[in-house]
Amino acid sequence: MTSTASHTPTTSATRSAPTSLPTTTRAVVFHELGGPEVLKVEEVPLPAPGPGEVLLRVEAIGLNRAEALFRSGGYYYRPTLPGSRLGYEAAGVVEAVGEGVTAFAPGDRVLTAGNFDFGVHGVYGERIVLPESSLVPGPAGADPVSAAALWLTYTTAYGGMVETGGLAPGDQVLITGASSGVGTAAVQTARRVGAVPIVTTRGVAKREQLRELGAAHVISTDSEDLVEEVKRFTGGAGVRLAFDGIGGPGFAAVGDALTAGGTIVAYGWLDPRPIVLSMNWPLTVHTYANGLLADDPGFRRRAAAFLGAGLASGELAPVVAEVFEGLEAMGDAHRLMESNEHIGKIVVKV
Repeated sequence: MTSTASHTPTTSATRSAPTSLPTTTRAVVFHELGGPEVLKVEEVPLPAPGPGEVLLRVEAIGLNRAEALFRSGGYYYRPTLPGSRLGYEAAGVVEAVGEGVTAFAPGDRVLTAGNFDFGVHGVYGERIVLPESSLVPGPAGADPVSAAALWLTYTTAYGGMVETGGLAPGDQVLITGASSGVGTAAVQTARRVGAVPIVTTRGVAKREQLRELGAAHVISTDSEDLVEEVKRFTGGAGVRLAFDGIGGPGFAAVGDALTAGGTIVAYGWLDPRPIVLSMNWPLTVHTYANGLLADDPGFRRRAAAFLGAGLASGELAPVVAEVFEGLEAMGDAHRLMESNEHIGKIVVKV
């Protein structure tokens, strides 16, 4: 991977579309809340792209924890049942565009921006129709698997730590749940900024891999005290910024590990129990929603530039834990995601 692809806008005279478009497609849907077993592959209607819309042939899908929460009823918005769709992140090829689309043309490789209701526009399928504003150019030279593991994880890390948290060179940043897709992206993003990542994982099995990825210090929270370890590593000062995707009662310890006046950016809640706030005041807590930030064209441009430069330099390289083949493997992919035994992103090839 060398850089983020550029694309010269085209006109309707230069675009070409298939003479006939499919009217149905195979997609993963679910009709009830539950575990991975509720995911079914079915034939569903596929509308032609309308004004401002793009028809995408999906090549690979990157899984996110939000999708497991959505499937089981624990996400911040609920699926409409029966027949809910699922999925934020995919890499693919444009097959057709609707009236007024100028940024993309048939044949372009693109990524989904994850700024949509995935109960309606879920990307777990062979083809999807999305608004033009929900796509970004694919990274030049990237294979579909690597591309599907890129956008949402790295823009969450970049948007959360850099744009929201103000991460700067020399900062020490605490990253919880560092073995996840976003966690591994956050470690690389911190290193690219020139910051020092201090990370957590539950056991000791992933410690060495996280060090190899660039973590300056790894805390095994099953056997080590998070606050004591952060203070020991920082000479008693604590960190200025924490990037947390877990929440729950353990959120208090994350706040306790901050310097006075420090900041937590909370981007997820893997622990569904109520969050307990630290009394290490003053502190600032930002809750972070990547999809809302990705609605801003300026953010999409800045993020694409950051990712493109990082890919070109080799400082950013998606960590892919395992690749599954075919939509029928989606249940097994979700089981692995919920096992917490992997490091990095799980991808399903379509």
